[in-house]
Amino acid sequence: MATTVSPYGLRPSTMQGGQVMTHGMRLLPITLNYATGIFNGDLVQLTSGFLTKTTGTTGIAPIGVFIGCEYEDASLGLFHRAFWPASQAIKTGTTAWGYVIDDPDVLFEIQADGAVAATALGLNANVVQGAGIVATGKSQVALATAGIAATATFPLRIVDLVRKPGNAFGAGYTDLIVRINTHANRTA
Repeated sequence: MATTVSPYGLRPSTMQGGQVMTHGMRLLPITLNYATGIFNGDLVQLTSGFLTKTTGTTGIAPIGVFIGCEYEDASLGLFHRAFWPASQAIKTGTTAWGYVIDDPDVLFEIQADGAVAATALGLNANVVQGAGIVATGKSQVALATAGIAATATFPLRIVDLVRKPGNAFGAGYTDLIVRINTHANRTA
């Protein structure tokens, strides 16, 4: 509900222009023994050809949204998880893979860290990085209400309001539909 603070990262919602929703998902390699947890709904980027969590706000060029991973543990075998555990050791000679929604036309739901007015439609916003929840694998990234503007380097574009009971423009923690404004597959 929009009156309760409960950020959930970015969740795929629909496609721009009413296209058929395919999620545009692909597997990308995760940096070996990557020391930062990546949670379901986190923005991710490619760094030297490997997947890493976007930890900044302005000026980031995400490749998409992380929705899970697979890797082979050295002693326990193959794992499929909703999140990447920080510093996860994998079996020697194998690669950890992240599932990423990388289609720049996918629209996502996200909760704002405060109230958002209808005048914000079409404007851009930063993200508030939050530590994910290990028990559920869920992200806690939210849309930053401070500084919503036409600034082209902000990573999210506000497209619409999530239509659900209790959610409205001006509500305490507005749930919004956004697209990745600075998507790596859309920008130079």
